[in-house]
Amino acid sequence: MLNHPTADRLRELNLLGMLAAWQEHQEMRDVASLSFEERFGLILDREATTRANRRLVTRLKRAKLRQDATLEDIDYSAPRGLDKSLLLSLASCQWIREHHNCLIAGPTGSGKSYLACALAQKACREGHSALYLRVPRLFQELAIAKGDGRYTKLLASYAKTQLLLLDDWGTASLTDEQRRDLFEVIEDRYDRRSTLITSQVPISNWHQVIGDPTLADAILDRLVHNAYKIDLHGESMRKKKKGLTDTHPKNK
Repeated sequence: MLNHPTADRLRELNLLGMLAAWQEHQEMRDVASLSFEERFGLILDREATTRANRRLVTRLKRAKLRQDATLEDIDYSAPRGLDKSLLLSLASCQWIREHHNCLIAGPTGSGKSYLACALAQKACREGHSALYLRVPRLFQELAIAKGDGRYTKLLASYAKTQLLLLDDWGTASLTDEQRRDLFEVIEDRYDRRSTLITSQVPISNWHQVIGDPTLADAILDRLVHNAYKIDLHGESMRKKKKGLTDTHPKNK
């Protein structure tokens, strides 16, 4: 007789994990063999897991990652300069806890964005907030925010994000306004949060992309010197995948 009132109360309290576990226990034949403490512990564990999964879904939704990538699915077979030991180290997310950066450079199709999204996805799984932005979109959002009065608020939201992923850096030379915007973003994060950047341009040439020598020095000093660097090379992964598809028996 207590079944329905108890279920209703658990729903009211939004204890959905406990509700699911409690309902399952009603159907378990050997549940009587468990002590009250054992049953209660299992129910609490289910609630904790449910809440953790819900928070993860929220973090991933807010991260807006471009690709559904995971470190477990990284392809190490292609000769493109991937250091597996380094990636295993980055997978611990200690670099994020220590507020270090990660810079990934390589030619088109080398897997920069996938790798970056995989690292950001792992960060979300480890409880860190993340946000994916293409660099052109970053500057566009900041320009719009200046016009409608949200500039300071938007900078603050970027500063709070534990891992900011900036994709497609260096596709075009920066304007004076973009240089100053980038400095504000990086300065707010220096030694406080982690930034992950991908670029087709070698890191050694980033100074030229920024343009202004003074601001370039200031930005790169805050980005490069405490950063893990990954330099990819080799044949495009997209071409490789296309080749595998083209040679599949169904495509012959």
